[in-house]
Amino acid sequence: MSYIYSLPASASFTGKGLLGYTFGPLKQKDCEIYYIEVEKGHDVFMISRKITRTYYVLSGTGQFIIDSQSYPITQGMLVEVPPRVEYCYSGKMTLIAISKPRWFRGNDRFTKWNPDVVGHDAVCAVERKPWVTRVVRARVFGKAPVNGYLRLNQKMWHILPSFITSFRPIWLYGNLLHKVARMQGTRAQAFATLFFRNRPQLELIRRLLTRVAKGGSLKVAVLGCSTGAEAYSVAWTIRSARPDIKLTLSAVDISREAVNVARGGLYSAVNSRLSDTHVCETMTAAEIETLFDREGDALRIKPWIKEGICWRAGDAREPEILDTLGQQDIVVANNFLCHMEPSEAKNCLRNIGRLVTPGGNLFVSGVDLDVRTEVARELGWDPMQELFEEIHYGDPYLGRYWPSQYAGLEPLDKRRQDWRIRYAAVFRVNVNGTPQSEQRREDLADDTRMDA
Repeated sequence: MSYIYSLPASASFTGKGLLGYTFGPLKQKDCEIYYIEVEKGHDVFMISRKITRTYYVLSGTGQFIIDSQSYPITQGMLVEVPPRVEYCYSGKMTLIAISKPRWFRGNDRFTKWNPDVVGHDAVCAVERKPWVTRVVRARVFGKAPVNGYLRLNQKMWHILPSFITSFRPIWLYGNLLHKVARMQGTRAQAFATLFFRNRPQLELIRRLLTRVAKGGSLKVAVLGCSTGAEAYSVAWTIRSARPDIKLTLSAVDISREAVNVARGGLYSAVNSRLSDTHVCETMTAAEIETLFDREGDALRIKPWIKEGICWRAGDAREPEILDTLGQQDIVVANNFLCHMEPSEAKNCLRNIGRLVTPGGNLFVSGVDLDVRTEVARELGWDPMQELFEEIHYGDPYLGRYWPSQYAGLEPLDKRRQDWRIRYAAVFRVNVNGTPQSEQRREDLADDTRMDA
């Protein structure tokens, strides 16, 4: 019997101003304990129906607003919030929270936004979901019937041969399944990552280096860097192909713990410290020897790859990230936007676009295609056609998730009029946010006719 509990591999829940981790499951069935890293605060005020929550402040300072009254708090204080009382908290703190009984869906009613986190005070619409979403997320005896339906379809989909799944009616059914999965799935950030995850993307980065003069400089940002595999893969690609380039690489993730692992550059040969992913799964033995020095059963990134990378804990949703990083020649923003609700992902993607210097390139995969298409059209980004299909199918994980998981990647369909922009994962960000190429103007015209 286990009596000791460690933090889980990835965050159990996220907000605009915090990350939370759930211990357990505990032997005490009527109790749940959380570890919460608060950067700004809880984004909404809420009222609990039955749960009493107790918070212990491990470090930092802030305030709890309980029943319209503000209570300043510091390290070592205990805060108890009973049911049926409106409350919220703000500040920069580390908390231990005890929920008694355990949290259950439908317990919390959100009342308004916390202006300290989202910048405005308005009636909160977080729980006002369309009726279709409420039906999809409905539970019977504590379980969601739709989950079983999706799991069954996922198994059947991967049994069927590709010529059947590409048949138009079946493909349309897959799209319907994916819409249901996006409505049903509880989105949360994860730390699963691996080296050389999308090789065609790395090859395109290598080709883009021809634009850099000999001895020139290049600024690159890798957002959502997790435990560092992607950032190191990008750094290795650039430094191997063009050792003469003065590379400045900024790697950013919302999790301090993930950033600390990345900064150390030490990996288990079996799996990541923060996830069950085998980080070297897609690498050959020769590549492993090229990137790593062996330290017992662990692998450490070679100093010439690691040198000069600036690791930061930060939030790509925040406008201040432009002031922190400055504009970049290349921005890589893969596999974290899909974990946000569409409206939040759109705002985040617009914010990320501001980081790219005019004429620079944005790599963005692992995102709802509707989100990416809308923002790219709105801001006039040019979809790059080089290695187009190879990059779309370059990540072996995303295809496995289709169609019954929200992070799944829609198969490329050239029968769509908007296919050139919808399935592009790399864009050239233009000087004035206006289309530059004739092909781009034709794409936009096609999109407009299709929408009409």
